[in-house]
Amino acid sequence: MIRQLVLAATLLAPLPAFAQDLPTAPYLPLDLAVKAADAALKACAAEGHNVSVAIVARDGATKVLVKADNAGPHTGSSAQGKAFASAAMGRDTAGIAEFIAAKPANDGLRNMDARMVIQAGGLPIKFGKALVGGVGVGGAPTGDIDAGCALAGLKAINAAQ
Repeated sequence: MIRQLVLAATLLAPLPAFAQDLPTAPYLPLDLAVKAADAALKACAAEGHNVSVAIVARDGATKVLVKADNAGPHTGSSAQGKAFASAAMGRDTAGIAEFIAAKPANDGLRNMDARMVIQAGGLPIKFGKALVGGVGVGGAPTGDIDAGCALAGLKAINAAQ
């Protein structure tokens, strides 16, 4: 009986994990997401713009959403949609918009997922070549300004551009 219990315990015990067996997929740590959002928000505030900034993980889940005092009611969902689109497509939202405009047959991309906002202001977050998420800014007078603030967020965490 004791032999059977020892054998069962041995077979059911978890195997030790070795470093080479652990997943190595890159991800976006929360502290870096917060740092990027804060830098983007401050960049827009320095120019006098009240915006919202969203950071999403590679899977599109929102990690951070910050909204400046007096930011418009639409800015949060705009920022999230831009961040989501950048993370989903792996490119900047202005580039996606241009891609669609250049060939109307690509217009279906706009309706691929209701969470996507295809307007300038969303940038993918990459470390090296690894896509780990997206940053989106909404609420400045132009998408170019939104994108500039998003870029400040990337620079703050040394993400690839």
